Amino acid sequence: MKCPICGRPESRVIDSRVSGDGGSIRRRRECESCRRRFTTYERAEEFIPRVIKKDGRREEFKRSKILEGLIRACEKRPVPIEDLEAFVDALLARIQDMMAQEVESGWVGEQVMAFLKARDPVAYVRFASVYRSFTDLTAFEEEIRSLIPKPRGRARRPLGGSTTG
Repeated sequence: MKCPICGRPESRVIDSRVSGDGGSIRRRRECESCRRRFTTYERAEEFIPRVIKKDGRREEFKRSKILEGLIRACEKRPVPIEDLEAFVDALLARIQDMMAQEVESGWVGEQVMAFLKARDPVAYVRFASVYRSFTDLTAFEEEIRSLIPKPRGRARRPLGGSTTG
């Protein structure tokens, strides 16, 4: 750490303490060159990514906005709020792990839809209807049909009827 008195970069830590609110660490240092003491504070950098909206606007990632949409989609469904909160926290952590300064709103929406599709198909259709702006029943029907598992092959029946005699 650069000494604020003489400007030399070499210093040693004499004492470290967590600040009163627990959000930073107070370090007492001594310059190796001039032997003067000074205090530094260390705190975690909070990285909040920005979301690029469909119209090109950029806004801060808002955990509450995503959680509100999930809660609305899962209303009267057997999905605990804790699961929704954990998903939003994991989504933000994933974006931060990618070190992405900005993410497309479409990518965020697809992540939310994938979570809901796996968790609760009814909540998924509710969310998708707003996110994808369904305008008629055909769009709902197509989305619901995509959720219904396709039958695998049918058992073959012999042609020509029964062979008992």
